[in-house]
Amino acid sequence: MRQDQVEPDQRRSARVCAGADRAASGPVLFDAVLLDRDGTLVEDVPYNGDPEKVRPMPGTRAALDRLRAAGLKLAVVTNQSGLARGCFGEAQMRAVHARVEELLGRFDAWLVCPHDDGDGCGCRKPAPGLVHAAARELGTVPSRCVLVGDIGRDMTAALAAGAAGILVPTPVTRPQEVAAAPQVAADLPAAVAEILRRQTALDPATYGQPALDPAIRGRAGTRGWTGTGTVPPGDRRERGGTVLVVRSDSAGDVLVTGPGIRAVAATAGRVVMLCGPRGRAAAELLPGVDEIVEHPLPWIDPTPDPVDPADMATLTDRLAAVGADEAVIFTSFHQSALPLALLLRLAGVGRISAISDDYPGALLDVRHRVPAGVPEPERALSLAAAAGYTLAHHDEPALRLRPAPEPPPGAGEPGYVVLHPGSAAQARGCPPELAARIVRTLTSAGYRVVVTGGPGERELTAQVAGDDAVDLGGRTGLAELAATVARAGAVVVGNTGPAHLAAAHGVPVVSLFAPTVPFGQWGPWRVPTVRLGDAEAPCRDTRAARCPVPGHPCLSGVGAGQVLDALRLLGVAPAALPARDGGGAGDRVPAAASTGGSGR
Repeated sequence: MRQDQVEPDQRRSARVCAGADRAASGPVLFDAVLLDRDGTLVEDVPYNGDPEKVRPMPGTRAALDRLRAAGLKLAVVTNQSGLARGCFGEAQMRAVHARVEELLGRFDAWLVCPHDDGDGCGCRKPAPGLVHAAARELGTVPSRCVLVGDIGRDMTAALAAGAAGILVPTPVTRPQEVAAAPQVAADLPAAVAEILRRQTALDPATYGQPALDPAIRGRAGTRGWTGTGTVPPGDRRERGGTVLVVRSDSAGDVLVTGPGIRAVAATAGRVVMLCGPRGRAAAELLPGVDEIVEHPLPWIDPTPDPVDPADMATLTDRLAAVGADEAVIFTSFHQSALPLALLLRLAGVGRISAISDDYPGALLDVRHRVPAGVPEPERALSLAAAAGYTLAHHDEPALRLRPAPEPPPGAGEPGYVVLHPGSAAQARGCPPELAARIVRTLTSAGYRVVVTGGPGERELTAQVAGDDAVDLGGRTGLAELAATVARAGAVVVGNTGPAHLAAAHGVPVVSLFAPTVPFGQWGPWRVPTVRLGDAEAPCRDTRAARCPVPGHPCLSGVGAGQVLDALRLLGVAPAALPARDGGGAGDRVPAAASTGGSGR
């Protein structure tokens, strides 16, 4: 329910906020910021219908003005069950909102849910209906919005719509909600600072890196330079030159690096990718990659062979044969780019960019730094920007893949639910007993389920599928798996490669996310998602590949019914029946996302 439905004479027309009028040379990550009202913008007064009780949270007006100055649209998305309960009327609510705007400035839209928990609406948070409605009102899409709120319902609504979420805790915020949030800020001003930082981090101008012709830039002498400046319109780099891009990791790691590689490819004449054997199949799916050099790196691989001087000499020769004008080394936050940078120097590469907290000496020309917890695709895009590369004008900051082939015939008609129980890292897979229960629960509810897995997981997928689901275990390479995922109504998966395949195809994800790594960094990016699992489990932030706690407690406590509720929250109906507009399917809340609060 929009505020303008309560107050027709004050209806405001929707405004397109695609950022076309913004003077930015990089891609636009966010068009709009959506804000919860009580506890986020103003002090939480239960069922408040009195304008005199409106008290802004500290620093709110200045923070909102920063967003307005940056060209971002602002909307309020608020549960107001006091209307349904008769605690106040529409006129009183309008008066409260008028007072909020008097103190905090005008908002571009007000979206209000007037229902109570038992009403079964699709707009009451944690359902994503208000987020969908706000995006439409502002002329954008949820993936280009970020929602700031103070309780778990806000974060669940944001993620279920495909928006970003930032939690600003208050005394009513539960510890498990803080642990499960994709990102946490101390207060609203800090959340705004992070939104603006993430927005500008993808713009080469932020780093003072004009997108020049490689020959011109090479003469400019940019070694180690991290200044600021603006990219003059006439300094757009002409397409040309060979760039070596590197991500030597598993398939999922390579997939999330895709946006950064596309940014490089937008202006490079030729892109050669160095990857390891575990990421080769994923590299073949990435748009923008012209050639692939496969070679394991012993400082990256989880089970490396001893360093062999002859093998390193062979690698150096292979890199020299590429004839790269420059290299961009993409790494994860715990990896070092410096050993490879040394080999690239020996191979004669003239310009090297990488993220490095360690002092690089003469090994790097562009030494980039990124705060902890940044989503991996944004981390890659920010390194590309620091090196002077940005996505093409028509390209969106999103995961993308080359066109998928046909899935195996046994998958059936589109609209099934893919369940992928395994993972190369055991700690991040779904316990087999839980996966089997999920299959039985979903098929009993009318869903068609397809179970997928690699060649070494045939026994697992057979156990999980039983007689109720289609078993494709061992029958798909990564390309065929991507095709299977692309035709799914949703994917139920742990923190592993198929989650990113789903994000690349815009397929909703029920994320059985083991908290061994941060969800905000490694969770599905810019796609409707419901996170399940114990975010406070003892394995949290251990980066463990094998579960360090007996019984896999972070996921074993998930109920199969929670997965069913998550699909309904995402608007994914059985047998691919169309979900109702607004992306909501009732108000049932996955246990990991439920919250208390003052009846909002």
